[in-house]
Amino acid sequence: MNISEAVRIALLSLWANKLRSFLTLLGIVIGVSAVIAVVTFESGINGYVAEKIFNLGADVFIVSKMGNVPTDPDSFIEGNKRKDVTMEHYEAILEGCSSCSIVGASVRNFNGKVVYGTQSSTDTMVRGWTPSMTRIYDLDLDLGRTINEADLDNTSPVVVIGSDIRDNLLPGVDPIGKEIRVDGHTYRVIGVGTKRGTTLGQSADNWVMMPISTWFKAYGSHNTLNVWAKTNGVGTPMQEAIDQARVIMRARRHDPIGGKDSFSIETNDSFMAIWSNISGSFFIVMIVIASISLVVGGIVIMNIMLVSVTERTREIGIRKAMGARRRDVLLQFLIESATMALTGGLIGVAGGIIIAKTVTLAIGMPSAIKIWAVAAGLIVATSVGIFFGVYPARKAATLDPIVALRFEL
Repeated sequence: MNISEAVRIALLSLWANKLRSFLTLLGIVIGVSAVIAVVTFESGINGYVAEKIFNLGADVFIVSKMGNVPTDPDSFIEGNKRKDVTMEHYEAILEGCSSCSIVGASVRNFNGKVVYGTQSSTDTMVRGWTPSMTRIYDLDLDLGRTINEADLDNTSPVVVIGSDIRDNLLPGVDPIGKEIRVDGHTYRVIGVGTKRGTTLGQSADNWVMMPISTWFKAYGSHNTLNVWAKTNGVGTPMQEAIDQARVIMRARRHDPIGGKDSFSIETNDSFMAIWSNISGSFFIVMIVIASISLVVGGIVIMNIMLVSVTERTREIGIRKAMGARRRDVLLQFLIESATMALTGGLIGVAGGIIIAKTVTLAIGMPSAIKIWAVAAGLIVATSVGIFFGVYPARKAATLDPIVALRFEL
């Protein structure tokens, strides 16, 4: 049996029946495209998360009321029942954590409205920070200055703005010294943050930052905050600093000996573990959906191959009459079905990459092409073709040559 001849026959059959071939391969194309796109997005997002979102350094931890990313409904309900983390807790950690080189506090409102003249910006993140947060968060400025201790002590009505606020509300003018309104309150701009771009399709520059004392004056003091701490460098183990902060917090909140913490302490590792769980679950769901599509595509291929066997019954009879063995006919149809599926796989790989890169260009969602994913997509597609081609191939191989030669459509 000439393998190249079988491949050529399969490709000619695909080309001769373009619409039928397209409909036949559609399930394979969709399934492989979904797998490639999901793996490409997951790889890109995982790298982006590791580098940008949670990359606060291995020596930073966060103390909060319930954790920034609750992992399940029970933890969310339990966390909501806890007492707020307050400025008193921040000051206690600031004074008592000898293994901490920098301690800061932050609080935020996700749905702020910023107005300058006739221009406005909605869904703006309004942050309240202590001055030390600038060093912990590694905030860079294009213009002006950041907040200082005097701003904090005097509850000064000053703000540092993100580049989106400058570009959309104050284009073409020097924003330093200008007054803007944030949720109905007037503030003077003292600085502009360096542009960070988008984070998973969302702008990272639509924000306003003010002294935390000013934030509490505008939004009320009954809001929980996050306490951020940075250790004293490589010589100080992270766990030592965390243990000091935990002892301070438990004492301040009167947690019973042997009881659970009434607060949460998170690090880069805990953030990454949560993200891995979320992305892993998403990946499994998408793979299941793609698998269903591949199965449907395989069934369609089997159906078309059965039709092909019927259409080529006389051809099969002639081949057998000329000496072709059962295994030769079986191999021919298996190669043809595998070639069809592989063609669909190639189209699916190209489609998945195009989809991923188009979304990246459109909304900035990170993506990274993985060679192993491309190879796996092609192998799976070919395997589906072989698996679902076995029955039609066996049917063709077992045809009686006399009956086949007398067959008429």
